[in-house]
Formats: sequence, structure tokens, C-alpha cells
Amino acid sequence: DAYRQTQVQSRTPLELVVMLYDGALQFMAAAQDAIGCRDIPARKTALSKALAIISELQSTLNMDQGGDIARSLDDLYRWANVRLLDAAVSNDPAPIDEVATVFRTLREGWSDLASGDRREGV
Repeated sequence: DAYRQTQVQSRTPLELVVMLYDGALQFMAAAQDAIGCRDIPARKTALSKALAIISELQSTLNMDQGGDIARSLDDLYRWANVRLLDAAVSNDPAPIDEVATVFRTLREGWSDLASGDRREGV
């Protein structure tokens, strides 16, 4: 926990967003594994954690200053919540695959932005 706290405190806001995407993707993968193993409690835990991270990403959106991008991300996070809940109800990994595919693309974009900030000393 101390290492994680130090890691979080030393990151830029963009790097923190990347960390959130990494966590969400990690828990989505764990949920898919749990579905494959028919481990309902593990699936529930992993999906709950992924949903909590998505909720955090959604709550940090600045709807006043973010304009169309913030609204689009808000819509996307709502869609992700619905699809992950669909996966929980149906015990089907396909909706998780859909969300993970989109999140990997978004994570890559945020990572590129974060790398640019580091290079520029922001």
C-alpha cells in the first residue's frame, strides 16, 4: 500500500488516468478469467472493481470545460457500465471484450498524452 501511495503521489494527472485504465483492464481480464472458471464470487469482485474505476473516471470529467469530449467520454463510460452489467447478468465474457477493446484504445491515447507531458516537463 505504501508503494502504491508513493506511486500515485508522484504521478501527473494524466498518468493517474492511465493507471485507472490499467486497473480497469486488469479487473476486466480477471472477470473474464473468473467466468471461464465459473467462479461467480471472483467475477463479482472483479466486475465491481472495474465498475468502481469507471465510476471514478466518470466522476473526474469536467463537464463545464470539457465540452464535446467530456460528454462523449461520459456517454462511453455509461455504455461501459451497461455492458459490464450485461456480462454479470449473462455470465458472458463477450461484453467485457467489447469494453476492454475500447478501453485499450483509450488507454493508449491517454498514455501518449501523458508521455508528451513528461517530455515537456508539465
